[in-house]
Amino acid sequence: MIHSTKQRLIDAGLRMLLEQGYNSLGIQALLTATETPKGSFYHHFKDKEDFALQVIDAYIAEVHAALDACLRDPERPPLARVRHFFEQTQQKYQEDGYLGCLMGGLGQELSGVSEVFRRKIEWCFSSIAERLATCLDEARRRGEIPTGCDVRQMADLLVDCWEGAALRSRLRRSPASLNAMLDFCIRSVAAG
Repeated sequence: MIHSTKQRLIDAGLRMLLEQGYNSLGIQALLTATETPKGSFYHHFKDKEDFALQVIDAYIAEVHAALDACLRDPERPPLARVRHFFEQTQQKYQEDGYLGCLMGGLGQELSGVSEVFRRKIEWCFSSIAERLATCLDEARRRGEIPTGCDVRQMADLLVDCWEGAALRSRLRRSPASLNAMLDFCIRSVAAG
């Protein structure tokens, strides 16, 4: 079980990273927001980079849990499961004020300057695509999508398109880009 102080820092850090990005996140502001002494921060994290990487780990664990719950839902056909995951994610973005995806924001900010973050964030996106590909493979076996489809390529494309739509959604403070992307991609996948 994670220590309550560490969890409080991670929870606040997630919000602050979504709002401000990595470079603008000040450790003192985080400590003030969470009423945490500096020593407690350094007890749990080596430095700001270690902190952000652990926030990413917590974030992706939540994404994986939501993704797995949607994709393993026996009540829905595979393509409906994929759509449901993205709809739930869009709803979360809306609840958060269209702050978008932590991976997308940090990826844009840090991938060109930090190999550590570039690799971590690419792994996160790849792990999502891998799970989607498994569900899309089931859809292919059930005849929901054409048998010749490369489900991994399709899953990668879904993630790529979603991230672009998430950015546009954040810029517009509107779900329109996410909804249009999802409608287009699911129709395209089913049509083959």
